[in-house]
Amino acid sequence: MTYFVTGATGFIGRHLVEELLERQGDVHVLVRDGSQARLDELVAGWELSHAGAADRIKRVVGDLQLDQLGVDPGWVDAHGGQVDHFFHLAAIYDMTAGDEVNERMNVTGTRHAVALANALGAGCLHHVSSIAVAGDYKGLFREDMFAEGQKLPSAYHRTKYESEALVRSDADVPWRVYRPAVVVGHSETGAMDKTDGPYYFFKAIQKLRDALPQWVPLIGPELGWTNIVPVDYVARALDHIAHQPGLDGEAFHLAHPKGMRSGEVLNAFAAAAHAPRMALRIDKKLTDALPKGALSMLLRLPQLKGVRDSVLGEIGIPGEIIEHVGFPTRFDTRDTERALHGTDIRVPELDEYAEALWDYWERNLDPDLFKDRSFGAAINGRTVVITGASSGIGRAAAMKIAAAGGIPILVARGMEKLEAVKAEIEAAGGTAYVYSCDLSSTEAIGELCATLLDEHAAIDMLVNNAGRSIRRSMTLSHDRFHDYERTMQLNYFGTIKLIMGLVEHMKERGSGHIVNVSSIGVQTSPPRFSAYVASKAALDAWTRCVSSEVIGRGVTFTTIHMPLVKTPMIAPTKIYDAFPTLSPDEAGDIVCEALRAKPKEINTRLGTFGAVAYSLMPKAVDQILHLAYKVFPDSAAAKGQKDPDEKASMEQLAMANLMKGVHW
Repeated sequence: MTYFVTGATGFIGRHLVEELLERQGDVHVLVRDGSQARLDELVAGWELSHAGAADRIKRVVGDLQLDQLGVDPGWVDAHGGQVDHFFHLAAIYDMTAGDEVNERMNVTGTRHAVALANALGAGCLHHVSSIAVAGDYKGLFREDMFAEGQKLPSAYHRTKYESEALVRSDADVPWRVYRPAVVVGHSETGAMDKTDGPYYFFKAIQKLRDALPQWVPLIGPELGWTNIVPVDYVARALDHIAHQPGLDGEAFHLAHPKGMRSGEVLNAFAAAAHAPRMALRIDKKLTDALPKGALSMLLRLPQLKGVRDSVLGEIGIPGEIIEHVGFPTRFDTRDTERALHGTDIRVPELDEYAEALWDYWERNLDPDLFKDRSFGAAINGRTVVITGASSGIGRAAAMKIAAAGGIPILVARGMEKLEAVKAEIEAAGGTAYVYSCDLSSTEAIGELCATLLDEHAAIDMLVNNAGRSIRRSMTLSHDRFHDYERTMQLNYFGTIKLIMGLVEHMKERGSGHIVNVSSIGVQTSPPRFSAYVASKAALDAWTRCVSSEVIGRGVTFTTIHMPLVKTPMIAPTKIYDAFPTLSPDEAGDIVCEALRAKPKEINTRLGTFGAVAYSLMPKAVDQILHLAYKVFPDSAAAKGQKDPDEKASMEQLAMANLMKGVHW
């Protein structure tokens, strides 16, 4: 036997060549001059599993875009009448590709392949089409069906239909057509060469796995029926059917005989990933019941389109494929099953190989594996304004930013301490700028913003770290109302004044990130921190409102609900000396992570638990916090006194260690 294969370096093609190498005869493969190196790699692999493969693989230089595939006429004359099987697999299998690319690769390429098969007088032209030729046909699409008046909803559907039509009308040699379903990786190894089809949803599954326990039941969409087959089944079935006599002029669905609902597919991959599964799926018929076109028209509104694109972009799903996830079509496979009768070739159930597909994707194809997610890549060359930068968290973050190539702009009240931090940064080879400002004065902040924008071409990021904490019960605050006023002035009014002074600059540039150092207290509501927590909660609420206003201009926010950190701010409360706390260096790492990853929030598990618990059972939480109120009395400092012997009791230490990071 002598074979000719287009698309031999492609995903299905290389698996087919492996099957053909199990038989006798030479395999001529079409290769573009620029793809010779890729073919060299494949031939080396085939040689390992099939001795002599390097001698049997014959290269034929050509191009899909040229008449008769650009193959040398002399070669065609020399091999006329000698090619028993001509396999045409070269095409584009991409729902996101545009009209021109689909037309050029699928239709024009097939026209040229048919012309070459005719010129060679091939024994049989085997054309790999797709179940996409069925378009939006509703009902059971048999293998003997083709032109049924079906609509073809995308360039991919249309060009797969037109390329198959070319084979049927223009081939002078016998032909057979094969229509694979959605082809995924190898059922044993999981090997796959690209991310498409169901793989687009893997990132969403991964994010759910990282966010929620596996046992959490989810509610999700049921997008309709789909059909998935592994590449090794496609290659084996294609090879076997091609060599069976008496099947010319027929089409074969290389598909699962029954198909699966898309929700079942997602649940199979979720199980493989140890992620939560959809216990309840909302049937697509609910949205189909809307007036025709109403939903698609709604999603085309600029505002909603932006929301949709943002959500899909977060999980790596192209908007073009959403409408084509579910098929209205079921595919008959009886002719294929008859042709495979007596063999062990069958479509395995997805549950049997989903784990192999997931494992291969997560180890080799996950887009995050190819991103430079280092802190240096995120911060190098960027200017970062940091308030409260003369000590504690601000100083630690500034040192790390400068070490990674960023340019910290240090802001605090005391210039002497700021200069010391700047000198330390410069001694280590970094660059820093310092500005003295009373951040409790909105007038001073206005002057600061004007100076910063005048002296720096760009302000890329802002870290609002400066703050004031007061630990004092309401009982001791009746004659100290200024406690509330001064915490609000610095923690809330001063912070939003600074943001408002710089955000227009960020909007004009189309990018900017703002980090607000809030508190775990906003989530856990500890007693005696009403002044401090209220000011941070106000900032959190303001940020949630404003972030939706500016996200369309490229400006984003991160709120850090920071646990207790050992800084000068907590020094007056002596019992904290023995409490488990973060070091300023550890807190600085959290700030740097906020600048790198730009999440909406950074929380601790205890903080998140506190927020959820208060939503579910607020009265019970009040009782627990009242217990803490009695266990942790007002400090001597809160009473305006000094007590050198003040220290934490065993009871206090036990509770502090049980709820690490909470301000008591």
